[in-house]
Amino acid sequence: MQTAAPTLPHDEYVRYDATGLADLVRKGEVMPAELLDAAIARSEAVNPKINAVVTPLYDKGRDELTRLPEQGPFRGVPFLLKDLELEWAGTPIRSGCVGYRDYVSTDDSEVVRRLRQAGLVLFGKTNTPEFGLTPFTESKLYGPARNPWKLTHSTGGSSGGSAAAVAAGIVPAATASDGGGSIRIPASCCGLFGLKPSRGRVTLGPRYGELWGGAVITHAVTRTVRDSAALLDAVAGRFMGDPYAAPAPERPYAEAIRQEPGRLRIAFTTTHPFPSQKTDVECVRAVQETARLLESLGHTVEEIPLPFDQKVLKEAFFVMVLSETAASIRELGDYLGRPVRRSDVELNTWALARLGQAYTSGEYAYQLRRWNDLSRRMGQLHQTYDLLMTPVMSRPPIRVGELQNSTTEDRLIKLLDSVNGLRFLKDSQVMDGLAEKSLGYIPFTPIANMTGQPSMSVPLHKTPDGLPVGVMFTAAYGDETTLFQLAAQLEQAKPWNYDGLAV
Repeated sequence: MQTAAPTLPHDEYVRYDATGLADLVRKGEVMPAELLDAAIARSEAVNPKINAVVTPLYDKGRDELTRLPEQGPFRGVPFLLKDLELEWAGTPIRSGCVGYRDYVSTDDSEVVRRLRQAGLVLFGKTNTPEFGLTPFTESKLYGPARNPWKLTHSTGGSSGGSAAAVAAGIVPAATASDGGGSIRIPASCCGLFGLKPSRGRVTLGPRYGELWGGAVITHAVTRTVRDSAALLDAVAGRFMGDPYAAPAPERPYAEAIRQEPGRLRIAFTTTHPFPSQKTDVECVRAVQETARLLESLGHTVEEIPLPFDQKVLKEAFFVMVLSETAASIRELGDYLGRPVRRSDVELNTWALARLGQAYTSGEYAYQLRRWNDLSRRMGQLHQTYDLLMTPVMSRPPIRVGELQNSTTEDRLIKLLDSVNGLRFLKDSQVMDGLAEKSLGYIPFTPIANMTGQPSMSVPLHKTPDGLPVGVMFTAAYGDETTLFQLAAQLEQAKPWNYDGLAV
């Protein structure tokens, strides 16, 4: 699609975060239409290389300009939605799945309504793996999203398209959701700030009350801490019928970040939860360097052993993912009005669902109860420490395709499925290996999803070849304020300058 040249040049557009662009609009220095034209032009220029925006909705975005609210903290700022969970009336939402290719939303999700009420101009949907299942964004439907820092490498997942779009300067912020690390992982891979809020802080309504046993929460990936804080102010709050409600902060997060966090007690560990695997030296270095920076800022930092049981992480989280994948397949069948065929979804999704169907409801309920062990252990840790610091992932961003099945693995899955044999893997060593392969790359992030705690990735390190590596901080349930205040302090002490990427 050809677009008119924007009156706001790209090199000026990308200098501003969302708050800065909104200030320009508020002062009358730029019109919302100019910002949208700049965002569309940037998307047209770089998206063919990174495959971040999979559903361009430019005309819909221009229509949004005609109904902007008179007020709003982000009035006129271009914005993108992740193609998962959030409904925008009149637009497709495919969840990275070919089975949903014809689905069109009839209503807005409550979060989408709040984003529009804040003045954001929606104009497209971003790439995501099928049903958000993987920590890389490489669906068969859309193809891989590529890291703007190095196009051969992954953006992370499942909010990889949103992270790539923000890192490449298409938009200053975009929605992301996190069920096992899917805000923090792509933020780490793409050099962005990403905070996962507390369970119940942001509604999934009205379509969902909870997802993945309460593990899933929605927010955003951003370039700056202040954008993340103000966006959370704009969308936070329960919706009628929600099963959870996080305690309200004492004051808006956008105000709280102006205050220093005080002297914090911070525990840290870099030990990989699985004894058979190691944390990459660059991820270890990121945490160790940050520990020294924190001490220079007056915080107390202490290395501790892993505060949780890796067996509970591996078994309880993986069984939930398998069972929820089976539920997603059943929900797809309800939409299609027929039984789901293997061709409607990706092979791995099909296999995970088959494995999930092998568990009884009692086994699933038992594993969910084991999440309580992690919550109590983390609760005990926060009696002594304000925050826990770890790597976000066990490795820097992987190459695109690195964790995909081999041809032999695909053949084996198909063979087992043809004889109804996948369900017999449930209690085998194969299942244990699958869990370690799935979680080995992201062993640190799922804990906060299981406990409901807020957790953030802060872009504080790069590998020698220029790939971003985030450092993760997790706070006690309901305490996003401390995370935002520390992040703002770190942003000032060690700025992650954004001056446009190679793409």
